[in-house]
This record gives sequence, C-alpha cells and structure tokens, in this order.
Amino acid sequence: MILTPGQRNEESYRAVYEKGLANLLDYFAAHRGGQQSRSPHWIFVSSSSVYGQHAGEWVDESSPTEPRGFNGHVLLEAERKLWQAGAGNTVVRFSGIYGPGRRRFVDRVRSEKPVQYQPPYYTNRIHRDDCVAVLAWLFRQRLAGKVLDSLYLASDSEPAPLAEVATWLAAKTGCSSPPALADSISAAQNKRCSNRKLLTQGYQFLFNNYREGYGALLDRGEE
Repeated sequence: MILTPGQRNEESYRAVYEKGLANLLDYFAAHRGGQQSRSPHWIFVSSSSVYGQHAGEWVDESSPTEPRGFNGHVLLEAERKLWQAGAGNTVVRFSGIYGPGRRRFVDRVRSEKPVQYQPPYYTNRIHRDDCVAVLAWLFRQRLAGKVLDSLYLASDSEPAPLAEVATWLAAKTGCSSPPALADSISAAQNKRCSNRKLLTQGYQFLFNNYREGYGALLDRGEE
C-alpha cells in the first residue's frame, strides 16, 4: 500500500494517511464476503521520519519512535491503525529515497550550498530501485508461504555524514567542495538506520551505499 500526499503539509498528510487509509480499510472490512473470508495482508509503506533520534544513534525496528515533525507523527498513527486492522499486516519504513528524477541533493551540491561538517550529520538513503525490489521481495516471501514480520526498516548499508556524501558528489561532478556551515558545532547529528533485519532474512541490496547508487546514476546521466 503506497500512499502519497499531494503536498508536504500536515493537512495533506492527514487527508491521505488518516482519512484515506481509514476509508480504504473500512471498505475492505465491509466487503470481505462473510465471516470466514480472509482479510488481505497489507504491506504499508512508511518512513524513517517516525524516529526522533538526533545524536547519531543507530536505530532499528525495535527503537523508540518519538517523531520530531508532523510527517512522522501522522505516519506513526497510520502504522498503528494498520496493525489494529490486522495483526499480520506489515509496515516498511523507507529512509530517504533517491534515484532518477530526484535531483534535489545533486542540485544542492552543484549550487555549493554550505553543509554541516562537525559534528557529522548522518544521512540515510535507499535507491528507488531498492525500494521496489524490497517490496517485491516481501511479496515473494509471502507468496512462498513465509510469515512476514510486522515491521521492516529499509535503508542502504552505509549511513554516511552529509558532508562526506556532498564532497564525494562534488568531486564526481567537477564542482568545488561545499563550504562548511557556520555555527554548527552544537547542531543535531540525526540518526543511523540499520538494515540488519532485511539482510539477515535474505534481501540483497542492489545499491549498498551512496557511492554505488549515485555512481550508477552519474554514469547513466540520470542524476
């Protein structure tokens, strides 16, 4: 189940993830075709924004969820609603998605905007192709009769400091290294997302880190 708000504001998020999800679940509950018919197994796409850690901590599926933004709060409510609708339903929390057509970070590097060097601000990402592949892999596991966990955190294998990624991209695209952001010594460090569960259960990432993912995009001119 992939839901997408039309705009990045709380009203749009609630319209989709609160009202839209409730309507969808209510519809299928009302059209099950009798008491004995099986409820569908939902796989719901969520986000790592449900985590509020900001001191460079590692997070996984068991970590506390204390969102810092409206999007994380709304998504966390949606996750709980999905699990209430069926204990066997599955949530997949993707970290920052990048890939063809998603140029914002590359454009930021090319415009030489300042970035935080110290303390390191960790970034987590997953290539668009891995997003699709993770969902396809989960569907195959389900069709093969395996029981899916209720929650998966999907991110590549190498959370990396923002400055490191920006400097690497600048070198690859022939740009100057980004300047340091002033007065960032006490700034937040974000979190680091662990994909250990997916790896342990057998998923193999197409792009294990930002170098592989962005490198492929740059080679194909799709950045």
